[in-house]
Amino acid sequence: MPHPYFADPIISTITAFLHDIGLVVHASDLPDTTFLPGIRIIHGELVVDQARLRFPGDLLHEAGHLAVVPAARRQTIHDNVGSDPAEEMMAIAWSYAAACHLAIDPALVFHEHGYRGGGASLLENFRHGYYVGVPMLQWLGMTMDERQAAQHQVAPYPHMLRWLRQDEPAPDTKSIQ
Repeated sequence: MPHPYFADPIISTITAFLHDIGLVVHASDLPDTTFLPGIRIIHGELVVDQARLRFPGDLLHEAGHLAVVPAARRQTIHDNVGSDPAEEMMAIAWSYAAACHLAIDPALVFHEHGYRGGGASLLENFRHGYYVGVPMLQWLGMTMDERQAAQHQVAPYPHMLRWLRQDEPAPDTKSIQ
């Protein structure tokens, strides 16, 4: 179901999905000085200025940052999502899975102006099955790679078992010994 606040069909589809999985999205005018044009995170909620949004796929990446942090930390994120490399890789993988789920061309997420010019390279890797970030999403119980999915008889990544991180995973005691 499209989001009622956005006329652009891609933005509407993305924001309706984000709402459906439990992320909060608001439409509002934003200043020109946001980290990404037309998007701001305020206390764990996405604020979108459709008129200033240059790349609708950026919404999925920013939402990916919110989705992969522990639930208790989500509301503390304000403006800058941080620089944790593991969370960045998970957000990249999450945003690719979300684009696939929504049948949106992943090139809208991995555009030439994103990822410090590396969007096309990331997209090429994903299209060839080289999935950065998936082992961490799997560790959190959010998805499974092909081998694990076959063992559990579920669809593999880019299919997601859960869209939002809940709690920290329990340590695997067998691998600790």
